[in-house]
Amino acid sequence: MGKALFFDIDGTIWDGKEQIPGSTWEAFQRMKEQGHLLFISSGRTRVYIPDDALMPLGFDGILAGCGTYGELDGKVMFSHKIALEEIQRVNLFLRGLGAAYIFEGEEFLYVDAERFPKDSPFVAEIHGTLGERVLRVSGNEGALAVSKYCANYLEDPKKQAELEQGLSEGYTVIHRGNFMEIVPKGYNKASGIQEMCRILGIAHEDTYSFGDSTNDLDMLRYTAHSVAMGDGNPQAKEAAEYVTAPLMDDGIYLACEHYGLI
Repeated sequence: MGKALFFDIDGTIWDGKEQIPGSTWEAFQRMKEQGHLLFISSGRTRVYIPDDALMPLGFDGILAGCGTYGELDGKVMFSHKIALEEIQRVNLFLRGLGAAYIFEGEEFLYVDAERFPKDSPFVAEIHGTLGERVLRVSGNEGALAVSKYCANYLEDPKKQAELEQGLSEGYTVIHRGNFMEIVPKGYNKASGIQEMCRILGIAHEDTYSFGDSTNDLDMLRYTAHSVAMGDGNPQAKEAAEYVTAPLMDDGIYLACEHYGLI
């Protein structure tokens, strides 16, 4: 068995316009020829990972929802959902604070668009991309199947502090610049990698991760070898073993070349 490589999507495989450099395609093809295993490792839940755009790169599996879901050769290997009673509690808590939030599941995203600014690009994007896979939170409170969620920052500092304090016991709040990614404690990209490697019998010394942002920190610190993109977050660069060139400047290809993977 070859090495196991785990790749973030946004800011690592593709840029903000979902452009993938030709050198990344070449690197993936050459690594497949070498017998290496390739995995997506994303904060996106499964429903929001586009197979048509990404799976032709040659991925063997997908870790989604910050380690809450694992898939190998199209088969679900593990999956965690927040208990319905708990996500209902969270819903009332966030709504009471006036927060704008998106509940993320494996099959659907749940959002009340009116809670966001009218010009919110993200809400428009998910509706345009997922269509009927986006449901309202309101009216679906009895059937919320949620693995993690995201929330915008609150303008009132006291309410923001209340939000973070109210979620501190059961969740890890990852600060992502203009929003928060909120994941059940015990789950992160590192835990997903660890579980997939346990299933496949992959030795820790054969693991590599590639990322650019704060939700990549756990996996960058966990895997035996780790790569931060040259145009990535400073915290990711600090956590990684190796900092490569920016994404669109052949970052993945050069990192794979550095490690002798191609």
